[in-house]
Amino acid sequence: MTLATSITRRSMLKAGAATATVLAAPAILTRPGFGQSSGVVNVFVWGDYVQQNMIDKFQKDTGIKLNLSTYGSNDEATQKLKASGGKGFDVIFPSITNVANYQDGDTFLLQPIDEEKAKVGNVISSMYRDSIQLGAVQNGKRVAIPFNWGTEAVTFDASVFDGVDDADVSYGMLWDPKAKGKAAFRQKSVLIGTGLYLDAKGEIQSNRMLDVYKSEEDMRRIFDKVAAYIVDHKENFGAFWNNATEALAAFQQSGCVAGQTWDSTGLLLNRDKPDLKYRMPKEGGMTWMDSMAIPSGAENLDQAYAFINAMLDPEMAGMMSANTGYNSCADGAAQHAGEVYARQFQEVYNKDNLANLWWWQPDTPFFASGQQEYVDRITNAS
Repeated sequence: MTLATSITRRSMLKAGAATATVLAAPAILTRPGFGQSSGVVNVFVWGDYVQQNMIDKFQKDTGIKLNLSTYGSNDEATQKLKASGGKGFDVIFPSITNVANYQDGDTFLLQPIDEEKAKVGNVISSMYRDSIQLGAVQNGKRVAIPFNWGTEAVTFDASVFDGVDDADVSYGMLWDPKAKGKAAFRQKSVLIGTGLYLDAKGEIQSNRMLDVYKSEEDMRRIFDKVAAYIVDHKENFGAFWNNATEALAAFQQSGCVAGQTWDSTGLLLNRDKPDLKYRMPKEGGMTWMDSMAIPSGAENLDQAYAFINAMLDPEMAGMMSANTGYNSCADGAAQHAGEVYARQFQEVYNKDNLANLWWWQPDTPFFASGQQEYVDRITNAS
């Protein structure tokens, strides 16, 4: 894929090498790069993205009071904003491929970004450019700024899968007899991971699973076979997850030994238990990009841009990476992310698996509803 190649080779290797109300607002401060401000900003964000050290820094640097609300899925975020008619929040963090879903009838619920107010020059240039075809531009106008990127790959217990080299890690480990009753996954994405595994084995023809976006007929042809394989191996089901907390619990509480997880989950698990390793499968790690956007009904625009610019500051972006293990789209962030982040990045990624990543594509009209049918089929088989 041209997009994957451009991002991975020019952006990710660069990034790796450089390797609800919260508190009362303090007195107004002036600081280079942020300026003097006051007021309130209402932010709707994934649950682990903006943590306390970042909240404290933002409020101290800007004097703006941060009201933080969190969500655990793109569906939750879009439904909330549609229900409010685009009002109630000043900044939201949609996955870039989900941006088009903020169309509600004749109304688009995200407003164009003022690139004079947002410090878009702080974003790694190729990520900013290539985000266009992932969904950041709608109706001819940019509505989303790249924030971070990450992967969903394989977390496994090396004491159970003894002798598995990094180059041999596969989505097929979820269906290995060693994972009987102990495989963890999110139903939406296991369809892709297992499909990549079956495609690599030559058991399905899917153009490396990109054909599921091509037409409804192709999607059903492919997902029929993938879902059947998953259901045929339902004895391996250990835990389903839909957010980071549930994914951690799958391993920490439910005893799972293999699973598809986000990078943050796998890396945090590894910090507590070194035998739990997060690695890119040979079929390709599934890759996403999340963004920052301003809802159409935002009431605090100056504060919204102050918050966006704070998140694009390399020091703040490095704090996010250190907190979560996610990779920032801000240039220079890795220099501020700490030794643990740098070590784990080097353990997980290399030039070969970065060049082999599988990128989530923008949703097509039939994809989301069709995918949900197969999610229900897998869920009901448990």
